[in-house]
Amino acid sequence: MDLLASLTENKPVVIFSKSTCCMNPTMIALIRGFGAEPIVIEIDKMANGYQLERALIQLGCRPSVPAVFIGQQFVGGTDEVISLNVQNKLSQLLLKARAIWL
Repeated sequence: MDLLASLTENKPVVIFSKSTCCMNPTMIALIRGFGAEPIVIEIDKMANGYQLERALIQLGCRPSVPAVFIGQQFVGGTDEVISLNVQNKLSQLLLKARAIWL
């Protein structure tokens, strides 16, 4: 199992961030607004943070953080998550991942 998969396994919502990321509070607030409680992993505070950042970049996340996983699937960064919200698709993903209930 790769590093990202091991950190997202069995977790409905995971946000990879850095402690200096100005968009992290926005992503957390947006997802919490639906009633979900994301797991936030600050890669700059981890010993293997550089490896995590490289893995996120390889997935196509530029900048590397925030990187949002819902239901163990990479959803994207800030632009992609906000776009999903505008299209009313974010709540559907959260429901499917069992991050929220009706």
